[in-house]
Amino acid sequence: MRRAYELGFIVRLDPNEEVINDAISQVQTWVEADELGQVTKIDRWGRRKLAYEIDKQRDGYYVFMYADIDPQNLPELERNLKLSNTILRYLIVLEEK
Repeated sequence: MRRAYELGFIVRLDPNEEVINDAISQVQTWVEADELGQVTKIDRWGRRKLAYEIDKQRDGYYVFMYADIDPQNLPELERNLKLSNTILRYLIVLEEK
């Protein structure tokens, strides 16, 4: 049974916009893996200053993804986000209805 989640993540900045787009597409692929989830909306906030330095980065590209995800898929999604070199930080929150 799918539930509505909000996934916020910060992508490492790169002069090439294509790298950022590829990172967002990769996260979307992870969410929709094995048809256990479906992205409903992607909200790009763009480049923002970080509250503190992360991996020598002062700025990051903020993205919020809204998706219906099967809770069984969350551990694999979190594992992929942790191992990604392009994702600085992430947070997955259950949406309130």
